[in-house]
Amino acid sequence: MWLRVLGSAAGGGFPQWNCSCPACRAVREGSRPCRPRTQSAVAVSADRRRWFLLNASPDIRAQIESFPALHPHDDRATPLQAVLLTDAELDHTLGLLLLREGRALELHATPAVHETLCEGTALLRTLERYCPVEWRPVVPGADVSLGGGLSYRAFDVPTTKRTRFGPGTEQGRVVGYRLTDEHSGRSAVYLPGVQELTTAVREQLNDCVCLLVDGTCWHDDELIRLGLAGKTAREMGHLPIDGPDGSLDQLSSLPIKRTIYIHINNTNPILLEDAPERRLVEKHGMEVAMDGLEVQV
Repeated sequence: MWLRVLGSAAGGGFPQWNCSCPACRAVREGSRPCRPRTQSAVAVSADRRRWFLLNASPDIRAQIESFPALHPHDDRATPLQAVLLTDAELDHTLGLLLLREGRALELHATPAVHETLCEGTALLRTLERYCPVEWRPVVPGADVSLGGGLSYRAFDVPTTKRTRFGPGTEQGRVVGYRLTDEHSGRSAVYLPGVQELTTAVREQLNDCVCLLVDGTCWHDDELIRLGLAGKTAREMGHLPIDGPDGSLDQLSSLPIKRTIYIHINNTNPILLEDAPERRLVEKHGMEVAMDGLEVQV
């Protein structure tokens, strides 16, 4: 199984167009070692012929063009088979509209996410005016074969983040995916948004070879410190990296071959390759995703 990081930043990308935080200034000026990043999305395949998108970012067109394996090979036939959504956030779903030229779109989403995209943002109602959308309901805990030797099991990721659109129901608003190569039996977990590593969530990490995990903020009060927002990372649905109960402390001791931070906010100092926070992550044997990173499981 192969995973290709198409985009590694959180919503807004890096740099974010309206932000002049220290990291955004550094990447614009070239004053410190760091790389621009597009908004988070991952492509996965078990045979390198059929590919599946994990979320569809607003940068999806440029991301597809940057990865030849996703280019059309016969007229407008494309290796892209389906899109799997972790939630209904705009930075994970706006790219669906950019796929409207396709002959059809297979979409895997929970009923809660599907309802939000239909009745809340009306994104799917708009998309369906351009191409047929085949909805495949995602049921947490159920094993689903995608074909080509790839299967997934979605799992619920509890969140108390306030909803902007759609139903207020908690279950199914956010999920993670455990992806399995059916030939080797090896698994990877995609978890770009997690507020708390509950016992149930941690159980889904057992025996996985690779974990792509929420790296949005370093500090819980990161945006407050910078005067950019009045909410903590947890209030926005993201577990911070730092702190005694942060993800670095909780995950670094787990027997996972590769743990890679993804969905990294433009304010997070781990984007700066010479930052002490970046060195601390690497000291713990963990990685920071960049656009174009490819992992073989």
